[in-house]
Amino acid sequence: MRTIVHLSDLHFGRIDPAILDPLAALVAGIRPDVVVASGDLTQRARKAQFQEARAYMDRLPKPQVVVPGNHDVPLYRIWERFLSPLGKYKRHFDDDLEPDFIDDEIAVIGINTARSLTFKNGRINDEQIESIRRRFAPLGEGRTKIVVTHHPFDVPDEPEKSEELVGRAKAAMDAFSRCGVDLLLAGHLHTSQAGETSDRYQLPGYAALAVQAGTATSTRGRGESNSFNVLRVSNREIVIERQLWNPDTAQFGLARTERFRRVDSRWIES
Repeated sequence: MRTIVHLSDLHFGRIDPAILDPLAALVAGIRPDVVVASGDLTQRARKAQFQEARAYMDRLPKPQVVVPGNHDVPLYRIWERFLSPLGKYKRHFDDDLEPDFIDDEIAVIGINTARSLTFKNGRINDEQIESIRRRFAPLGEGRTKIVVTHHPFDVPDEPEKSEELVGRAKAAMDAFSRCGVDLLLAGHLHTSQAGETSDRYQLPGYAALAVQAGTATSTRGRGESNSFNVLRVSNREIVIERQLWNPDTAQFGLARTERFRRVDSRWIES
């Protein structure tokens, strides 16, 4: 079994500084096999915000799989937005916008869904879909296959929020069904939820588990306290532990545990 810490929507430039030290200490104590950060490292893609985000991520355990979000593309600096939309992200994080972590139990691939032509929404293109297929195909069925994006492929508890889904999600899900993607990790909505994809995507013999992380450190909570997910992952079972910030105690605490088991082609909550 592998342990993944899933952070999202840090939004440096608009954070609650009281959260930073307790979060770093708790994540270090969890001793994850990999830390995932699913986008929006900054609030407005400014140099100082990227520097703060980079310094903070350097405090957390390695290895890490980090992808950008739409807030990591400049909003008002128009020339930068269109000529070098992720230039600062690449300088402070990684030129590789499709990072991965692969061992003998899990394969985690990050994909950039942020685009300069959209201010909020995201998109996945044919080249990225083919890259996922090509990288997962040789791995067979022994590993749990995980895709990390900022924008979600599914919002299980809120079917009306289809406008929040990543563009071309259906085409991507068709490809995921063929290469056996098991788990989809995303952020963007600042809410925590989990559920399988079969209600939205009617793909014969296939369903993935979609897991949303809330915002770990931002003051933009949208009605939900700051939170992050700890996932315990094995080939037939995924356990999601939601850690919720309590401002009164200035600590995170376990708020909910969800357990999903693979039964044939379905992820069944137990």
